[in-house]
Amino acid sequence: MNPFNRFVVGLTGGIGSGKSTAAKYFEKLGAKVINADVVARDSVSSGSQALLKIIQHFGEKIVDKKGKLDRSKLREIIFDNSSEKLWLENLLHPIIREKIILDINNASESYVLLESPLLFETNQHKMVNVVLLIDVPEELQVIRASQRDKSTSNEIKKIIKTQMPRSEKIKLSTYVADNTKSEDDLKKQVKYYHKKFSELGRNFCNL
Repeated sequence: MNPFNRFVVGLTGGIGSGKSTAAKYFEKLGAKVINADVVARDSVSSGSQALLKIIQHFGEKIVDKKGKLDRSKLREIIFDNSSEKLWLENLLHPIIREKIILDINNASESYVLLESPLLFETNQHKMVNVVLLIDVPEELQVIRASQRDKSTSNEIKKIIKTQMPRSEKIKLSTYVADNTKSEDDLKKQVKYYHKKFSELGRNFCNL
């Protein structure tokens, strides 16, 4: 259960599921959306303490000529190295969590939507009241993500393997939105859930 005076919804979904598209629709309807990926990017911006520690650990090769973190190089290092991945997670997860908490506490909307692809993997689900999973079969994830990212099917499958299995996410989620149909269908579902979460948020704040 979340520690806030605000109703928090965790929005998650695997790569290519349409989670970010759903988040945009929620935002248009007036929801306060906090994107965990954006918070993570900001936490390693040029000059940040986190980036300085990353440079100390991995060396100057981890930044480009402008002094910005070379994300692709970092991904290459940690992808098959569990100890380096753990080191990075131990550094960044508390920083990201602290910023998310600050943003939630500063929100004035009836509910806050925490958009996070790794909601369960990073234990961010412990910060929310309910979880909405945007769900599609793995085959569709591969097709959509490879078209969007101009990546090969094998590259997308590798990413999917690093994430929690779809079946586990479904079990752990409070609500599941099927995104196998049209964009209009997803919009209708978002509209329904926005109304539901707004009501739950108002009731939560009045407790």
